[in-house]
Amino acid sequence: MQLSYLSEPSVLYNLQYRYSQDLIYTKAGPVLVAVNPFKKVPLYGNEYIDAYRNKTKDSPHVYAIADSALREMKRDEVNQSIIISGESGAGKTETAKIAMQYLASLGGGGGIEYEILQTNPILEAFGNAKTLRNDNSSRFGKLIEIHFSTTGRICGAMIQTFLLEKSRVVQCAVGERSYHIFYQLCAGAPASLRDKLNMKKADEYKYLKQSCCYSIAGVDDAQMFRTVTEAMNIVHISKEDQDNVFTMVSAVLWLGDVSFTVIDNENHVEIVVDEAAETVTRLLGCSIEDLNLALSKRHMKVNNENIVQKLTLSQAIDTRDALAKSLYASLFEWLVEQINKSLSVGKRRTGRSISILDIYGFESFDRNSFEQFCINYANERLQQHFNRHLFKLEQEEYVEDGIDWAKVEFEDNQNCLNLFEKKPLGLLSLLDEESTFPNATDLTFANKLKQHLNNNSCFRGERGKAFAVRHYAGEVAYDTSGFLEKNRDLLHMDSIQFLAKCKSSLPQMFASKMLSQSDNPLPVPYRNSAADSQKLSVAMKFKGQLFQLMQRLESTTPHFIRCIKPNNLQLPAIYEQGLVLQQLKCCGVLEVVRISRSGYPTRMTHQKFARRYGFLLLEDVASQDPLSVSVAILHQFNILPEMYQVGYTKLFFRTGQIGKLEDTRNRTLHGILRVQSCFRGHQARRHARERIRGVLALQSCTSKLLQLYVVSVPFSCCYNFSLSLQFTLLIL
Repeated sequence: MQLSYLSEPSVLYNLQYRYSQDLIYTKAGPVLVAVNPFKKVPLYGNEYIDAYRNKTKDSPHVYAIADSALREMKRDEVNQSIIISGESGAGKTETAKIAMQYLASLGGGGGIEYEILQTNPILEAFGNAKTLRNDNSSRFGKLIEIHFSTTGRICGAMIQTFLLEKSRVVQCAVGERSYHIFYQLCAGAPASLRDKLNMKKADEYKYLKQSCCYSIAGVDDAQMFRTVTEAMNIVHISKEDQDNVFTMVSAVLWLGDVSFTVIDNENHVEIVVDEAAETVTRLLGCSIEDLNLALSKRHMKVNNENIVQKLTLSQAIDTRDALAKSLYASLFEWLVEQINKSLSVGKRRTGRSISILDIYGFESFDRNSFEQFCINYANERLQQHFNRHLFKLEQEEYVEDGIDWAKVEFEDNQNCLNLFEKKPLGLLSLLDEESTFPNATDLTFANKLKQHLNNNSCFRGERGKAFAVRHYAGEVAYDTSGFLEKNRDLLHMDSIQFLAKCKSSLPQMFASKMLSQSDNPLPVPYRNSAADSQKLSVAMKFKGQLFQLMQRLESTTPHFIRCIKPNNLQLPAIYEQGLVLQQLKCCGVLEVVRISRSGYPTRMTHQKFARRYGFLLLEDVASQDPLSVSVAILHQFNILPEMYQVGYTKLFFRTGQIGKLEDTRNRTLHGILRVQSCFRGHQARRHARERIRGVLALQSCTSKLLQLYVVSVPFSCCYNFSLSLQFTLLIL
């Protein structure tokens, strides 16, 4: 905002200079830009929290954004949201934790704030993983809604999650890791639990050893396991439930080691009865026969006739992996439900809340599959929300209220969103349609996209099963291999019934939930079992969740934090200008600053402005209309004409102007309270003196009366009379 010349080189140099001084936060108008330092920086803790709470510091910081959200929630009685976005590895998860830390410190006191903070290690263990670009990448989206009481204290919270990357459970690329909890359990389980679960080393499990990566530099998985169990205790997950959770985690790992033997020349299989199979059955509470039936055979109903189909080796492996993925995803959902029960607001809920959105960042790898497709679609939606509030709505409001305004142009991503969402020829609609055909393949899906979308400027068809999308953050090529299977995400009824037969409580619970979802089947011709019709496709379910998220965010006052990744090596003190510039262009930072420099970020209706500051006027204006009162206030406090504009319904202010009025208002109210305090003290002291004088006068009269009485009556009667008088005086 204060740069003499606003240009790409000046912004890049400004960020780089500040970054070299460990000043990782910079304000771009209303947006906080946070550059990942890839190291610990001395910018946090109680000293800094107190400084931002007491306004002795005003430099850019996550604390300042959280403080602003808290103050606006109390002042305006409107729900707030802190939307944290950026590429994978830009530091979104850590930024979200820092914002939560500040809110917990200011709104704490009841103990619930500590529980909220302790959800982080649990969700990170079960939902984060090491990728090639980020050692602690969130493989799910998270919205945490923190609720406050009327006194501004935290009284509860609710967590909503989005699209866990289930495929990572059974397969991940070389150099990456699956979910942290697998490695933490292998490294940190105590001897008793290790014996109970028959745990092996991480590099001995098939699901984990395929990536050849078992550790993260500087991270102690054994210590992290202890941290997770302590966090579970704090959020009131019982010891029994914790044991059940780790039993399911171990069962998923051992499922990957279940192997098959071919039993005939048609490649039909049965499971091999070995340590893996026996351990799985013991952990799930089932028999070898039930496990073999679920993984090697499939029951189908054709023309009212029940048919048993023997599975081939590839089909059996797919069935086993589908079961492992569903088990883990169900476990993750169950954990979130237990956390929400612990954090539930109950009767203390007031409706005031601050939501913190930490969702996966824009991703582009050498090979981008279904997960990146969904993740990047979510980022397109979030970018549109950003555009709406900082560009579209901002400028439309100026025009509608009659403000003199020269429009600032910006890059709109509506065309890309139309490519995803348009019916019936959008990417999501075509994917859902192709998923309903039994003979459809990933290649037929890719060909259908090229046939219908080649004329779209944001789409480009490529050879074979690939296509490319021009996103707001750049072009990404997608490989459709596995798209249809992942979108259908079907767990066959045989597998659900197998889980329902298990003696362990959690598999039974998971099966019950899956069956309840199947009570409302989709009318799709080829799906011939309850499980096949159990739910919406993954893409459509995700789209629905995303629209609900956007509706919730639209009802709040947003605060934006843009996280920037300074280099791809994840090392401190390295600043790649090209990479940073690309991210700044993607998130429209220059446009935001241009609007902020020429715009009026603070606005208030005439009625509210007059009601809030009218008492500061020296003359009586009770009979005047709100507009006249507002103008009189502006003139009395000598606010320069270029610092504000008067609209039809609102007053619009440049940055910092409303703060001066707030300071004056607070000082005046403080003075009024001091005067009232002094006056009430004076009244209380005068009243006390009058009571003391009355008591002394009464005592004086009583003493004289007692002296006269003593002369004429016996001593015993005099003593009793004296006691009676003293008692009467005490009552008085």
